Amino acid sequence: MSNSDLGLIDDIRAASRLMVRELGFMEATVAATDYPPSAVHTIIEIGIRGPLTAMQLGEILHLEKSSVSRMVRKLIESGELNETADPDDARIKPLSLTAKGRRTLAALHAFGRHQVTSALAPLSERERRVVREGMMLYARALKTWRTAEEEMEASD
Repeated sequence: MSNSDLGLIDDIRAASRLMVRELGFMEATVAATDYPPSAVHTIIEIGIRGPLTAMQLGEILHLEKSSVSRMVRKLIESGELNETADPDDARIKPLSLTAKGRRTLAALHAFGRHQVTSALAPLSERERRVVREGMMLYARALKTWRTAEEEMEASD
């Protein structure tokens, strides 16, 4: 690996760390809520995808079953989520947003959109497209790498 490759890699790592901090993910709660990042992502994913089981949430968020169970219980107790039994299989318990959860989701979207809009405001239209494309490429590359790592571990 050349020095320029190492420099590129270190720059991307530094930018990733800075983004995590600037987005508030080092804080105990995020997005102007009283919730930790995993709970915020749970509300967003259920809001976007519709009802999900705890197992599906674990797969989407890359969280262990015990972490998902604790977080889901707290969100149910706080009135954000509703758990129902599947009519065909009582073991399956889809989670959906309550009215409070839908209000929280709307507030999360408003907060996030304001944050991104404000950050992108000084950039030209071309620079905004470059940011979008670069982030999408990087996210896709990270997912591809993680998936390959999981497949290699599973085959061992």
